[in-house]
Amino acid sequence: MSLAPTGQVMTQARWDVVVVGGANLDFLVRGERLPAPGETITGDVSDESAGGKGANQAVAAARLGARVVLIGRVGADRRGDLIRQRLEKEGVATHQLRRDSEAATGVALVMVDRQGQKLIMATPGANANVSEEDLRMASPVIREGRVLLMQLELPIPIVERAAQIAKGAGRMVILDAGPGRELPDSVLQNLDVIRANAHEAGILTGRAVHNLEDARIAAQTLRQRGVGAAIVGAGSQGDLILSREGELRLPWQPVDAVDATGAGDAFTATLAVCRGEGLSWSESGPCASAAAALKTTKLGAQAGLPRRAELVKFIEARSVVNR
Repeated sequence: MSLAPTGQVMTQARWDVVVVGGANLDFLVRGERLPAPGETITGDVSDESAGGKGANQAVAAARLGARVVLIGRVGADRRGDLIRQRLEKEGVATHQLRRDSEAATGVALVMVDRQGQKLIMATPGANANVSEEDLRMASPVIREGRVLLMQLELPIPIVERAAQIAKGAGRMVILDAGPGRELPDSVLQNLDVIRANAHEAGILTGRAVHNLEDARIAAQTLRQRGVGAAIVGAGSQGDLILSREGELRLPWQPVDAVDATGAGDAFTATLAVCRGEGLSWSESGPCASAAAALKTTKLGAQAGLPRRAELVKFIEARSVVNR
């Protein structure tokens, strides 16, 4: 693995990572186990914090030293103000995070058990109102970014249009395929990288993913449909990267996990930063995998996202162990 203690500043771009994505307020409860349908479980920890895959990935990239801007919407309410304040505190630019006067800020209800497994239900709120006009106003920002990073919390036509703007400017486009949704080839063909967990890959390809061989077939399918590189999760067996450079397996790194919420966001954001800094797949992939594992050791989607020095230390320690 290779990640410098200090990130490179890409002088040919104003922003290292431009995120077009969702911003929510998360309400988290942790208990001994997750409830069954119709059952009430008493939790021992609760928290209210900023979340949403777009906001999470923006914070994750900023903590790694990237210059980051978030494009999206929040409501004109207390929750929206709180999210904006948290993002700005983390160093994420919010001048393209518009206030929606008609819809409330998105909300996610997160339940986590002692093993770190989670259940999430979210209402998009203002995220669903991100429009073509928003992208028109933000298009100079997208063109000024080195990497465009997106997820699927916004309307698919917005994702497609943002990718077109970035590709037209010669920028790298990375998509986190969560939450799981079907995508037309017109979206996939503008993606340099797509990252999907096993569930999301199943939705995208119509074939269930249970193991690494299934992940390989899903990645091949996505590449055949036009994606530059596909990263597919295979649960406890880790992730598989299929790119023009070949195949790379990323085994899951064992840690004492307490909360998996945000682990995928840590992975994708770290990958965006590393690829933006010019690291190879053999360097970027393991760094992203390490960031995801490290995130699971702390409670809370954003609270547990690692900072660069912490991630470098974790990677160096694991490299020594694995010799």
